[in-house]
Amino acid sequence: MTAVDVGLDLGGTKAAVLAATPDGTRVVDTTVAAEGWSAEPIPHGVAWVRRLLERALPAGLEPRAVGIGAQGLDTAEIAEEFAAALGAAGIRARCVNDAALLVPAAGLETGIGVIAGTGAIGVSTAADGRPLITGGWGWIIGDEAGSAGIVREATRAALLAHDDGEPDDGLLAALLGAFGVADAERLARAVNDEATMDNWGPAAPAVFAAADAGSAGAARVVDDAARHLARLVDQLVRRGAVGSDVVAAGSVIVNQPRLADGLARIVGERHPAFRVRLLTEPPVVGALAIARRLAS
Repeated sequence: MTAVDVGLDLGGTKAAVLAATPDGTRVVDTTVAAEGWSAEPIPHGVAWVRRLLERALPAGLEPRAVGIGAQGLDTAEIAEEFAAALGAAGIRARCVNDAALLVPAAGLETGIGVIAGTGAIGVSTAADGRPLITGGWGWIIGDEAGSAGIVREATRAALLAHDDGEPDDGLLAALLGAFGVADAERLARAVNDEATMDNWGPAAPAVFAAADAGSAGAARVVDDAARHLARLVDQLVRRGAVGSDVVAAGSVIVNQPRLADGLARIVGERHPAFRVRLLTEPPVVGALAIARRLAS
């Protein structure tokens, strides 16, 4: 058997697997659907991870350490309990929230990670190593800078402007086109009748396109999303986060310069010594870094 270190990035829709031998040679780099993944109940999650490793690692490869960043490991207690359960199943692992992969994936020891993708969450560590998490409350009530949250807020803004009798500045039309409906009433039904990430999230690019085309309403929604991300940074700093690098990742912020630029501008105003950078490596690289540290 060949010993390998394994990194797992388990999100809401995809699971990334990256494995390398002790000398750093990568032997597995794959992404599969995360169908059925849930951190709790923990026995279910542990069984899911074991099946993933069995499928993803070719015969002859044996994990000596596994680093896991996963959606649903939202507290230190849950992450530690999950790692202990994996240990009892014969898998040596260190587990963190998936947002905590950003800083190690950027090659840093300390810093603040911010994800704006399907949802929005911020993660860091305190000086004593205690993990810190803020945001990530879900697309119904929070995640204002995630794709679903942006569509939720844009729809509210467009419908409020419609009811105020204001002429459409392009935001309402953009949302009507994204949802394939004819008017404001049908837009409300299309959004409310299927309150899911899969229904809301894909319309987010239309909001950014409207902002870029001159819609003041869409621009305000994007600015508010950037301020929400900056607020996550503020919250983590107040709670003792260490490091002056803010590493941002996620499908929305990576693909939408308006949001990334807004975050960098606001963080720069509030924390002049901080540097905001977009993650250029996939987050699973951070999971592999965690595994390698555990192994050594």
